[in-house]
Amino acid sequence: MKENIIRVYNSFLHFIKYNKQFCFFVILSIFCEVFVRIYTSGNLAFNPLVFDISMPIIIGSFCFLTKPKKQFNYLFICLCFLSIVCIINSIYYKFYSSFASFSLLASVGQVGEVGDAVLEKVRLIQFIYLLAPVIFFIINKRLNNRDYFNFITKIEDGKKTFKHVIVGGIIIFAFGSLIMNGGAWSSLTKQWNREYAVNHFGITVYQMNDFINTLKPTINSWFGYDVAYKKFTDYYALNTIKKSNNEYTNKYKDYNVVFVHMESIMSFLIDLNINGIEITPNLNKLSKEGMYFSNFYPQISVGTSSDTEFTLSTSLMPASSGTVFVSYYDRDYPSIQKLLKDRDYYTFSMHGNKASMWNRNKMHKSLGYMDFYSQTSFTIDEEVGLGLSDKSFFRQAVPILENIEENNKKYMGTIITLSNHTPFDNNELFEQIDLTYKTRKLDEITNKNEEVVYSYLNDTKLGDYLRSSHYADAALGDFINYINSSNYFNNTVFVFYGDHNPQLDAKEFEYYYNYNFETGSLYKEDEEEYVLYDYYANELNKKTPLIIWTKNEILNTKVDYYMGMIDVMPTIGNMLGIYNKYALGHDIFEVKNDNIIAFPNGNFLTNKVYYRNSKEEYKPLNIDEILSEDYINNARGYTDTLIDISNGIITHDLIKTSQNKDEAKEIK
Repeated sequence: MKENIIRVYNSFLHFIKYNKQFCFFVILSIFCEVFVRIYTSGNLAFNPLVFDISMPIIIGSFCFLTKPKKQFNYLFICLCFLSIVCIINSIYYKFYSSFASFSLLASVGQVGEVGDAVLEKVRLIQFIYLLAPVIFFIINKRLNNRDYFNFITKIEDGKKTFKHVIVGGIIIFAFGSLIMNGGAWSSLTKQWNREYAVNHFGITVYQMNDFINTLKPTINSWFGYDVAYKKFTDYYALNTIKKSNNEYTNKYKDYNVVFVHMESIMSFLIDLNINGIEITPNLNKLSKEGMYFSNFYPQISVGTSSDTEFTLSTSLMPASSGTVFVSYYDRDYPSIQKLLKDRDYYTFSMHGNKASMWNRNKMHKSLGYMDFYSQTSFTIDEEVGLGLSDKSFFRQAVPILENIEENNKKYMGTIITLSNHTPFDNNELFEQIDLTYKTRKLDEITNKNEEVVYSYLNDTKLGDYLRSSHYADAALGDFINYINSSNYFNNTVFVFYGDHNPQLDAKEFEYYYNYNFETGSLYKEDEEEYVLYDYYANELNKKTPLIIWTKNEILNTKVDYYMGMIDVMPTIGNMLGIYNKYALGHDIFEVKNDNIIAFPNGNFLTNKVYYRNSKEEYKPLNIDEILSEDYINNARGYTDTLIDISNGIITHDLIKTSQNKDEAKEIK
């Protein structure tokens, strides 16, 4: 063992001695990568350091495929490129508290947004990365003057060295990958939080991943345009939804409208009571006072919250590849925001987090919001989870809303909450509601009834979620109290919706539904009380609340029709008096029980069945009902078509193409 260690150590010293230029390249690259994290977000964690080391080794290893004298050119170009990337990100971070993206830097409006403030933000230290290529150039000159490269040429086996170095770099990279959890990799691929990606994977991995994501929309748009456009035109020739005409048509025409995007709130929480405490008392009250849609399902893909925003606003499905907010933000989408702007509404959005989160600073403009009140519009005086607490956020939002009403005849806005975001860690601001179960049992020794306390939901992720949701509901209650006590909002309709389920493991709910309060253990499958919580039960449990509410009208209406996020725009649009001929959803009061909810993975749900696409199997919602093969095939065909048409619209910007062709015909 000792001999092997000595041999490896000597080999390492030998490599450094005869590959000085490469080693300096790696060291200088690591300096740039580490310093950019320290300068921007102050991060000096171990995990990204592993990637900071492995990436220069892997990238630099290709220099060994050329002769020693020519290796400098390749390594110098790589180092210059890395320096430029670090400079750009250092400056960009000062503006947006996030890291740069190739797609965002390539957008036309980028320079305009920075404006005259560029020089005010630039600091000399942001150019420190230029020292790396300068030092590398000096080192090369000194090595060259010592005839170092002529000597190395005689002894170096380039291909062999290349194999050893790249394998070593890959091993280090693999180690870094193994110590990362699935959530970190998910955040990297989705690009929803660029600061998180850099602080876990380093600037090089982040920027390479960003480059690939930037290319995806362009590459996708190169293929299949003609086929997609024909499908698009054929579909709308046969399926354009007619304007609704029902009891809710124009009910809220010319009303102000405020959408309240409730982070990770499930319908499961409505009327849930634990140890005599209502988990969501304010939501419970809203569901009784307003119009409550009890079978409402988000239709999200990897974009989670951003997918919900997109689908609700446009009545299109999420993208099949990547996320619309990050990869396809520059398309032309008809939206609730744009349709109301055309009717002289002022449109805005609010969120207590960074504007760059989910690329909202770009996508919200694309959707038609005129202003975005993000983190910089609020005083960060109280934090929960990812940022500004919901209680402080709502408290500060109300005067902004009142000011908007004072200065605009009509307005439409979206308020996006934050505190109930995963991982639902306990916070000192949360009410420590009792999630234990207490009972009394006869102690055989003392022959007395003694109190027994079972942990129940304590120390579980579901328990953390319940506490977090209880806090979010309390903040929502404060907001409703502000609204009710205000002299404003008398002509305003509020739309409250849960954006998606909390994405907890199904085992958390299986534990909840099968808890035996008598023993503190779980029921077994062969016991009569056991509740089967399988794939289908978990999918059906993912529904979230949708509530339409006004302060001066008690609707007290419960709607049980099965409805998807894609149906919000046609349903509420009919109430507001707007119409989108490209909507793929339906006014739920027109289709009623005939609705089909399509999910991005090919699954679908009706009031009769849940279909699982990957297994080509389904589960009837009523075990006594027999479904025909035609019923399943028709619903499956509808789902596939909806996904296909929506993806074509997103990838190829087909609505803009269609509108341009219509305008050209009118001119002729």
